[in-house]
Amino acid sequence: MPVSNRIFTIPNLISLARLAGVPVFLGLILSPYYGGPKYDVWALVILALSGFSDWLDGKLARRWNQMSKFGAMIDPLADRLYILATLVGLTIRHIIPLWLPVVLVGRDVAMLLFITPRLRKAGYGVALPVHFLGKAATFNLLYAFPLLLLGQIGEKHSHLTDIGNIFGWAFVGWGTALYLLAGAMYFVQARQVTRGTGR
Repeated sequence: MPVSNRIFTIPNLISLARLAGVPVFLGLILSPYYGGPKYDVWALVILALSGFSDWLDGKLARRWNQMSKFGAMIDPLADRLYILATLVGLTIRHIIPLWLPVVLVGRDVAMLLFITPRLRKAGYGVALPVHFLGKAATFNLLYAFPLLLLGQIGEKHSHLTDIGNIFGWAFVGWGTALYLLAGAMYFVQARQVTRGTGR
């Protein structure tokens, strides 16, 4: 399928709208930390809409042949910013432990420091195509955080909050493991393509 240089396509506009929701989501989730009311339900709605829009823009881009370089850049950027915003918000509110954002952000920093320079030097730009494992990891994490947030809704524990916490932490475990494995595979892939260029 051909990849265009167009920016203003419907899938790209959906991705941009998803990106614009990141600071809104962060403000909602941090409201109780700064003495404001809890807006966890609205934060949960924005997360759910971001997940739906992530699926929708990709499906529309493929169906309407509107795959673009801009879309390939902005789509994973929006995913990572939602993950980062959620990590920041949930960590500040002590819903998740500090080690989790350290591990996830540390993987991205390691890739930025060790993989990106090799790719640039070899003429491959700043990133390799998104691997299936990377998408699976993002999928797990983008489902984990809404579930953990669901576990915080209401002042008392209920069956709904218990289910949210149980499944949320299950998705966290799988997502974190896949995220690290995908990072290792990107590192191996980057070494292979840069070695091939060297020859």
